[in-house]
Amino acid sequence: MLKLYTFPKTIGLACHIALAEAGAAYELVKVDFMTNAQRAPDYLAINPKSRVPALETPQGILTEAPAIMTYIAQTHPAAKLVPDEPFAFAEMLAFNIYLCGTVHPAAAHRHRGYRWADAPEAIEDMRRKAPLNVAECFDLIEAHMFKGPWVMGQDYSLADPYLYVLTSWLARDGVDSAPYPKVMEHFARMGERPAVRKVLAEVEALSAA
Repeated sequence: MLKLYTFPKTIGLACHIALAEAGAAYELVKVDFMTNAQRAPDYLAINPKSRVPALETPQGILTEAPAIMTYIAQTHPAAKLVPDEPFAFAEMLAFNIYLCGTVHPAAAHRHRGYRWADAPEAIEDMRRKAPLNVAECFDLIEAHMFKGPWVMGQDYSLADPYLYVLTSWLARDGVDSAPYPKVMEHFARMGERPAVRKVLAEVEALSAA
């Protein structure tokens, strides 16, 4: 059985959805950020990056959401969570890497500026600028990257839960969602999927644990 170390409202949710969509057998382990459990020695032994998610597999530990999600898809091919054609697969991977490497850090500058600066005025400046940076990313996604009705076109893929989670952060990140009708329609469609409903119920239970 796979074991996902995660915390509610983090990007671990995208991996959680991928597990559910794949029909995988999995266990959730809450890494409680409220008590700094991500920095505790027992968790650092699992993931010395002090981040979530981490996935425990029979072969070892995987970190980084794009890698975790790709592993889930490749070990559960019947779920068809990635395109078979190489170029289409690379396009999907490029989308997820953009979310991981550009959009997610842009959002983090609003909430975790201490990672990049010490001076209070620098941290505050990052907080002010972060929503503009996130909005620019979503401008690009809305206008050029989102194909519809799913991210990559007609077929659901790993890009969909990844975008779903970052879209769920827009209000928290101080970004108006009105300019992104395609993205928001996708967010609503995602919420109707049985796997997503299942995961949200499991997240609620995990939050209460």
